[in-house]
Amino acid sequence: GIINKIGTSQMALLARAKGIPVYVAAESYKFARLYPLHQRDLSMATEVVEIGSSKFKVPLNDYTPPENITLLITDLGVLTPAAVSDQLIQLYQ
Repeated sequence: GIINKIGTSQMALLARAKGIPVYVAAESYKFARLYPLHQRDLSMATEVVEIGSSKFKVPLNDYTPPENITLLITDLGVLTPAAVSDQLIQLYQ
């Protein structure tokens, strides 16, 4: 999966429901050995937004699971989410 700005996960989920492929561009140095498995596993960076007299904490990032990603376009080539795992195994052997 990927960690990106808030809204990415929802867009990927909608695209999957409509049968639209989702492509992610990412450099391979961003691949991490340890990764979240769910949205709740992220450290929640937030910002405070004021609407009228109310204040809300808004998360800045979300997690998009691999099943909602079609391909990743990287400096190593075009990879499926499963192929990223193979690349990580090669990097950390």
